[in-house]
Amino acid sequence: MSKQQDSSHNFLPDFASFGNAVRIILLAEIVAMIVTIGRNSSFDQQAWQDLNLLSAFALILSFCIVVVFKLVSPVIAPMPVRKGAIFSFLLLLCVTIIGTEAMIFSLYDLELIGERWPEWREPLLLRSLMITALIGIPGLRYLILTHRAVIDAKTKQEATMQALQSRIRPHFLFNSLNSIASLTRTDPDKAEAVLHDLADLFRVLLADARKLVPMSTEREISRQYLEIEKVRLGDRIKIQWNVGNIPRNAQIPALTLQPLLENAIYHGIETRFGGGTLKIDLWSEGETLNIMISNPLPEATSKAHTKGNKIALDNIRQRLSTQFGEAASMQSFEEGGQYHVKIKMPIVKG
Repeated sequence: MSKQQDSSHNFLPDFASFGNAVRIILLAEIVAMIVTIGRNSSFDQQAWQDLNLLSAFALILSFCIVVVFKLVSPVIAPMPVRKGAIFSFLLLLCVTIIGTEAMIFSLYDLELIGERWPEWREPLLLRSLMITALIGIPGLRYLILTHRAVIDAKTKQEATMQALQSRIRPHFLFNSLNSIASLTRTDPDKAEAVLHDLADLFRVLLADARKLVPMSTEREISRQYLEIEKVRLGDRIKIQWNVGNIPRNAQIPALTLQPLLENAIYHGIETRFGGGTLKIDLWSEGETLNIMISNPLPEATSKAHTKGNKIALDNIRQRLSTQFGEAASMQSFEEGGQYHVKIKMPIVKG
């Protein structure tokens, strides 16, 4: 089944959702007010009575529409867009007829009117159908377009997340493979372990970018990545983990730490002749998770490294913004001969 077909199978919004239900009810109330204004030259007692009756009728009818569309949505969903739209419109008219007839019967049953088939029944049905048609066509169109816009935005967000997560520097892959190739001659067991770590890293890299993973899993992936880099850098790199009071069930987007660590190694540790210490600080403050990666400043800064650093940080910043919006933030600064990248994001508990 093609993607286009799949998208057409979900062209109707969820009519039972609070937002759509409120929109339909508000629209019905607006129609009741417009009809009341059209029937009365001034807001006297008769106008208020008309408004009360029309509002009650509009609320009951809109509620019936919401319930009926919710019940039949599984039937409409597999239909093509045009067929489903026509079916929805005809169903809207049927609900209007049944709802109007039910209201007239209720008024008669409650002895509020003297006749079961009053003279104004047919004109009321006709006006109700005309109003439903005039409002229903643009109303359904609006709901469908709004729903499509939400789906398209969500799809775009997912694609952006996947693309951003998939941006791993080619030099890391080449260096890792070169390290593995050299180890196969001197230490085959170590080469096999590094190859397994690399496979695990790329397995996460190719996974769903929207997925949240436990902090323990993210730390393990980061450890595997650092083990790979240790093979290449040897004693030039030292790792220092400082983990504070983070909830056990805290979850973060997959591969949040690895790009930061890669950035710190590539632009900090690797550029120094004697290497340095890479510090990873993790702690929580209330409902906020804090991450800070620190590395020594490079001894000599090149334009290529500076530009690459900005690209890497912008990539991470976009991922956070896509996932959490304004609830997450990232800042980078230099202090005490160290380059720091600090991230704040909401604590999501699994």
